[in-house]
Amino acid sequence: MLKNTPDSFGLVTRGLHWGIALLVVVMLSLGLKLESLEPGMASIRLYSLHKSLGIMTLSLMLARILWHLYSPPPRPIGGGWQATLARLGHLAIYALLIAIPLSGWAASSATGIDTVLFDRWTLPPIAPVSILWEERGFALHGILTKILIALIFLHMGAALKREMDGDGTLRRMTIGRRTD
Repeated sequence: MLKNTPDSFGLVTRGLHWGIALLVVVMLSLGLKLESLEPGMASIRLYSLHKSLGIMTLSLMLARILWHLYSPPPRPIGGGWQATLARLGHLAIYALLIAIPLSGWAASSATGIDTVLFDRWTLPPIAPVSILWEERGFALHGILTKILIALIFLHMGAALKREMDGDGTLRRMTIGRRTD
């Protein structure tokens, strides 16, 4: 089943969730590696890959939002303050997975270096060439990424706790439905 139902996540939602999750893990690993390198010809391919995967993440997040407008996800299991926190956490993660690639693209644009996807397509710059825009853009990119890492750990911890409590939340995101 491709679409979501009131009680289950469809294949498209699950594919987008886990695909984006994998991309985020790769992006965070690559970003940490790039932080330890001096920019130069030896690291240019890694920067290019990071930019390409960042724009891919942004695109998939926009696709996920559009998909959820077309096929709304099921309501959270349970309710109360935990459901409210889960909803706020998801909204924050969505916002960060849009803001982080945009801040990276803007900061990269400010360097005057083109953003080229997979060595093939050049994206238009979204910020003027400016040392101030570059510095602030990369600073924002780093701060937002650290917030995302914290939220991801909270998200994973909450999912594991709920699974250990036996409520079926994690099973819904892996196989699409609860198995009770």
